[in-house]
Amino acid sequence: MGDANVRAPRWISGVEPPPHLLHASGTQVFEIECREQPQRLLDLIHAYRSDREMRVALKKFRQLSRDPGPVLFLGMGASYCASFGGSVLLQMHGRPSFSADAGEWLHYAQPVWNDAALSVLLTTSGESAELVELMKAGADRALGLICNNPASTCWNLAKNKLPILAGPEYGNATKTYTNSAAAAIILASETLERPWEDDAERAAEIFASHLAPIFAQRSALEAFCSGARNTEIIGRGAAYGAAMMSALCIREMTGHRAAAHTGAGFKHGPNLDVDRSHVAIIFALGRVAELGIKLAQECNRRGGKVVLISADDRPATDKLFPVRIDAVPEPWEAITCLLVAQALTLGMVERTGCRLPPRFQYDVMAQ
Repeated sequence: MGDANVRAPRWISGVEPPPHLLHASGTQVFEIECREQPQRLLDLIHAYRSDREMRVALKKFRQLSRDPGPVLFLGMGASYCASFGGSVLLQMHGRPSFSADAGEWLHYAQPVWNDAALSVLLTTSGESAELVELMKAGADRALGLICNNPASTCWNLAKNKLPILAGPEYGNATKTYTNSAAAAIILASETLERPWEDDAERAAEIFASHLAPIFAQRSALEAFCSGARNTEIIGRGAAYGAAMMSALCIREMTGHRAAAHTGAGFKHGPNLDVDRSHVAIIFALGRVAELGIKLAQECNRRGGKVVLISADDRPATDKLFPVRIDAVPEPWEAITCLLVAQALTLGMVERTGCRLPPRFQYDVMAQ
């Protein structure tokens, strides 16, 4: 009788994990999923380029976006971070577009929601309470979904949807961030009727070729950053989303407090307390790379340490840890620059232990 009341396991993405993962530590799961990213990214690019069902879905999104008004990307946590590649690309080509926190949008923006041409909801689980409520509230609006869980409530409610194709993810958002960011960029490109295939392949190639060399530096990165009282991560454009995701990764996995800023936001306040206790991770990439270089020099002058990610070779010093990542077409740096924070995080949890245990089942998701 009692067994009848026992709920069946709600496995992540509806898939029971293999035994070797069920017994893996948080650190092991994190590294496994980080190293899966290049193949998962390629899988998504090839599917979005060639799969008939994906092509039909992308065409439908393009048609919906032709109405007047902005294109919105709504998400929370890593999904919100991943959306910036899409909204920034549209902005750069003259189309009003914005990334917004789904929880804030749900509670405060309902009166203006009808002004949007298209709203794209991003969610890994498809079960977050705020996203489910937005799916219900937006049923009569031009609404689309980017989701990693085809067994989810959001997926079942959505008429227009694209899969993230990252596979089940049991630790910090790694491959789901990467694939969500790629999906947002591709969707924005399709909306603009701009070719994206070559740019995507180039980004995937750079991402794959840089992962192992950057992860090989994780102990050196951890030693350079060790002891910092403050860790600030600074990016602009699509890389601001990567900066937020980097801070989220470090905080969730290690408990160390890291914060993300835009370059201008950092200049107007946080840089005033830079001293020897401070580490800045600066993404000096894309059209504003020189502003990142200038900010790194200013932080060094104030005595702070800088991990500088750029497309150029630079000499290391006791206050500067340069990491070179080959340039990719904008806004694909939203994906490639995240490798540094992932490597640093892995180095930290290997030394001090992982605070985030693997999660194999969905809990009740409440606001």
